[in-house]
Amino acid sequence: MPALEQMNQILHILFVFLPFLWALGILPPPDALFLWAMEQILEFGLGGSSMSTHLRLLVMFIMSAGTAITSYFIPSTVGVVLFMTGFGFLLSLNLSDVGHKIGTKSKNLPSGPEKHFSWKECLFYIIILVFALLETGLLHHFAGFSQISKSSSQAIVGYGLMILLIILWILREIQSVYIIGIFRNPFYPKDVQTVTVFFEKQTRLMKIGIVRRILLTLVSPFAMIAFLSLDSSLQGLHSVSVSIGFTRAFRMVWQNTENALLETVIVSTVHLISNTDIWWNRNLDTGIRLLLVGIIRDRLIRFISKLQFAVTVLLTSWTEKKQRRKTTATLCILNIIFSPFVLVIIVFSTLLSSPLLPLFTLPVFLVGFPRPIQSWPGAAGTTACVCADTVYYYQMVPRLTAVLQTAMAAGSLGLLLPGSHYLGRFQDRLIWIMILECGYTYCCINIKGLELQETSCHTAEARRVDEVFEDAFEQEYTGVCSLNEHFGNVLTPCTVLPVKLYSDARNVLSGIIDSHENLKEFKGDLVKVLVWILVQYCSKRLGMKENVHNTENKGKAPLILPALNTSPPPKSPEDIDSLNSETFDDWSDDNIFDDEPTIKKVIEEKQLKDLPGTNSFIPGSVESQRVGDHSTGTVPENDLYKAVLLGYPAVDKGKQEDMPYIPLMEFSCSHSHLVCLPAEWRTSCMPNSKMKELSSLFPEDWYQFVLRQLECFHSEEKASNVLEEIANDKVLKDFYVHTVMTCYFSFFGIDNMAPSPGHILRVYSGVLPWSVALDWLTEKPELFQLALKAFRYTLKLMIDKASLGPIEDFRELIKYLEEYECDWYIGLVSDEKWKEAILQEKPYLFSLGYDSNMPEPALEISRVNRNLCSQI
Repeated sequence: MPALEQMNQILHILFVFLPFLWALGILPPPDALFLWAMEQILEFGLGGSSMSTHLRLLVMFIMSAGTAITSYFIPSTVGVVLFMTGFGFLLSLNLSDVGHKIGTKSKNLPSGPEKHFSWKECLFYIIILVFALLETGLLHHFAGFSQISKSSSQAIVGYGLMILLIILWILREIQSVYIIGIFRNPFYPKDVQTVTVFFEKQTRLMKIGIVRRILLTLVSPFAMIAFLSLDSSLQGLHSVSVSIGFTRAFRMVWQNTENALLETVIVSTVHLISNTDIWWNRNLDTGIRLLLVGIIRDRLIRFISKLQFAVTVLLTSWTEKKQRRKTTATLCILNIIFSPFVLVIIVFSTLLSSPLLPLFTLPVFLVGFPRPIQSWPGAAGTTACVCADTVYYYQMVPRLTAVLQTAMAAGSLGLLLPGSHYLGRFQDRLIWIMILECGYTYCCINIKGLELQETSCHTAEARRVDEVFEDAFEQEYTGVCSLNEHFGNVLTPCTVLPVKLYSDARNVLSGIIDSHENLKEFKGDLVKVLVWILVQYCSKRLGMKENVHNTENKGKAPLILPALNTSPPPKSPEDIDSLNSETFDDWSDDNIFDDEPTIKKVIEEKQLKDLPGTNSFIPGSVESQRVGDHSTGTVPENDLYKAVLLGYPAVDKGKQEDMPYIPLMEFSCSHSHLVCLPAEWRTSCMPNSKMKELSSLFPEDWYQFVLRQLECFHSEEKASNVLEEIANDKVLKDFYVHTVMTCYFSFFGIDNMAPSPGHILRVYSGVLPWSVALDWLTEKPELFQLALKAFRYTLKLMIDKASLGPIEDFRELIKYLEEYECDWYIGLVSDEKWKEAILQEKPYLFSLGYDSNMPEPALEISRVNRNLCSQI
């Protein structure tokens, strides 16, 4: 057969070039070739979209191909039209999860917003489907068919589609900061720094976006269905071209409405202005014309994009100093001389829909092998690198996707096409957004968090991004229509999206944390904060909401109170020797803020899921061991602090100290047990003399004021009397004096030394100095955490007093502490609770760290949650 002979000759020529194509990387692997072919056929031959996963691509390809084949065997024209319309609508919906709908799906982070199909959405889709079937069936059955002309009904619908296309294009361009990427949009808000003003102007644009959404979602599909239903080509049944062409056309109406509208307008316009006897009108039906126009449109856009990319690489290889090499000038001259050959490479890459590859970033272009848009192995995000900033992206993504839904529906991000990329920027965070799949009222996207400021080159790149965004959104424009100074840049600013996320505010604490006056007040405030936290804990622990009548019948149970005139319990030599010597290794007389501290950092990078209890400090912070069982961390080999060997007095063998005398005590108020401390916290460990000395520091007036402020009873009249009795209970007060002052003593060590910046930093991180109360406190994990929490609250209180002024009375102090409890998380960045607070969206986060590269003693890290803007 002549055809086989010609094919044999062509293949012999092709086989000669196969090794050369393989060496250049143009030949695709079998799996990539297979997936690429399915994607091209699905998108251009069957009217679908590229899919977000390979499995979805395979399933959708089979279903779409089955629809086209089935339509070929339907004998009735009305049946064919109804079948194509119905399945075109159903296949354009997101049917990946039965009973679920993901409006904007994040494939990278599992916290993407998912919601069940509501009855309103189901009803909406059913109504749309019924009306589409009614319109198609009635128009196709009752309307007369004739060749398209200026007076035919199909031509009239075509004129309406032209007007609709122009209106949608204008409404879409109004939403973006630049019109066609060149001219500044006069309707876009000029002042994006003032959030309230920006929201007011953005609301007006959103109203325009709603109009555009209605025209795009409801009006345009029904208008195009009317155009297709009135076409005379549908009378020629049992034709492969009609089955393929119109199956694609009825699918594109819903799958990609904007592109389908453009293609329909082009076909209608060409048919009206051209001669009816030409080959285009005589031999091709409307479905095939739409298919060819769609392929030409896609390849033309790709050609312009690749040509722009080639020119950009050519120019920047000479203009950018870091990209300029000795051979750059020669390569630029060769590209100009062999420009026709370079143009052929670009055309070949465009026809294959494959990437254009600059060899080693030089202006030497090769054709990459054809591959599907979703080209990474496995599900998106499975190879993501987990780091300390990951949790901030987890918190941000659900809110970002919700805002992206509105922006995409309004047209702020331009024409949505699978494979499009968007870059979002906020402070030190960059996000990479890729559109994977589009359909009727849904869009699947992939969001990746980026960090591009780790090296000098990355900082330069991030700065360049900031310059483009600043010129677009922060520069004041006096003219009515200004030009885009960065026209031709690969980045074209689209819009500003208001997203609620965390911002960083880092302040050096020199002058605050090293002030003697502040440190002196710190010790007094610490006792007050300890009292408040323990009272609040005990009141919630024992259920302060109980009714008085439930407690009046309770007898007075004898309670054991450690007397203040007793000696500490005996310790055997084994107990003394068992003290944790590693704790002493963390403490020395050397100040950590010397001019040249000796620091050797031990850095381990692991995924958070593998280290659930690991506390990784912030960069530059002190690495030290937690006391007791409250940390899984270990002391580095070369620690920040030098080892200090402590000596202990010898104890005569067989000699044993006297046991302390512990009398039985009773509460004077029958309701005191509601705020009583746990029994294990009331044991004694302090010498009599030391406890008497510390008890003088206990603020009794503050203690009674805190108790009187408790809301524990339903009856306010009775509650005041009960709280007064509880506040005057001396036995209960002695309990609090013992526990509070023991915790207080454990923070400052044997000599009750005055705190220094280094001391505060170490205790804030959970490293306590040795004292007789250390083991007592660390054996009570819950009390230790409460005491550490009080210490951190006191530090935050000291900073607030230094910044905002002194506290006037007890009520204002309680107001500060209640705000810390409700709206703040005060701890370490490495804590698991820090991550939980971010996911719970605590309004404010506070941490303390140390940067050895800075002369100042400490660094505050405060992350504030507020309405902020992310630039896209």
